[in-house]
Amino acid sequence: MKRIKIHDKVFEPYLSESEIQSEVSRIATEISHKYIGKKPVFLGVLNGCFQFAADLLKQIDFECEISFVKVASYQGTKSTGNVRQLLGLDHKLKGRHVIILEDIVDTGNTIEAIMESVGGMGASSIEVATLLFKKDVYEKDIPIKFVAKEIKPEFVVGYGLDYDGLGRNLNALYVLAGQQSLKVDESMLNIVLFGPPGAGKGTQAEKLKEKYNLVHLSTGDILRNEIQNQTELGMMAKEFMDKGELVPDEVVIDMIENCLKEYNDASGFIFDGFPRTTEQASALDELLQKHGTEIDLMLSLEVDDEELVARIIQRGRESGREDDKNESVIFNRIITYNKKTAPLKDYYREQDKYNSIEGIGSIEDVFGRLTEKVDAL
Repeated sequence: MKRIKIHDKVFEPYLSESEIQSEVSRIATEISHKYIGKKPVFLGVLNGCFQFAADLLKQIDFECEISFVKVASYQGTKSTGNVRQLLGLDHKLKGRHVIILEDIVDTGNTIEAIMESVGGMGASSIEVATLLFKKDVYEKDIPIKFVAKEIKPEFVVGYGLDYDGLGRNLNALYVLAGQQSLKVDESMLNIVLFGPPGAGKGTQAEKLKEKYNLVHLSTGDILRNEIQNQTELGMMAKEFMDKGELVPDEVVIDMIENCLKEYNDASGFIFDGFPRTTEQASALDELLQKHGTEIDLMLSLEVDDEELVARIIQRGRESGREDDKNESVIFNRIITYNKKTAPLKDYYREQDKYNSIEGIGSIEDVFGRLTEKVDAL
């Protein structure tokens, strides 16, 4: 099990799948001994209990029924302390033995609300079976009969429990990490370098590469290299390019992963030309997480449009590139860049990794501003 990142939080391994299944088997046996022949009703509390309920009931081999109710009391990583709504309690429970299935019991507000509703329907008996129990913060007098695991007042995710909607699908349990970094090697430095056409991004990328001993991953260079070497990914990319289509994100991500594997002992990477969309940024985050690292900061070179046009026209005179001589073409490229990058800047701003760098001045002045941000990490 590795550390994982969900939304903006890093979680570390807490209980493995095998450890969970062992505890679920234990309480399934306890429930079987008490309820065999009584045809109990299992009342699962959604959304969190679905994995626990499924695995538990697979091991109940006598007659029983299952129904579900839906409640909500968590927002972010803290309980609101209030059960906002109770839905789906339409099963006939009069005279029945009821076992409430919870993913986690902490303050007990949810359990209390359900117990009141179930008791009001004339149930013969009511017990609670929970995957996790935060005994230290439990505030009610209602006994929790079947407990798979007692835990400290920590925020956990996985095996049905979520963090703002994500993580329920995980087969293991993870706890909020004290150290909010995914990097196995803390000295590793990963930079996303951004800048519109004419901002001097290529020049600054080379200087950053030399100063911090980084691998410069330019999407354009990677694509050309894969195509030149006639790799499987390169030929796949060429097919799309020959048809005038964009190379799919998953193909580019696979190429970047090959580079990560090739330079697995690198001090870090400069990502240049990728990501260009929030979807690509999310895919890159997932890829880096898989390799035990993450983006440290996004450096965005900011230059006003008039200056960019002047620079590109000058570059066109020197290089002979026709697309660098036409002002309307240049302005269109800049407008397209600004439209596409605004959401991406917000993506990294939400992670507190976005850094706006004034791109006007000498090469050394701009480089100094970049290194100031890097060295402040």
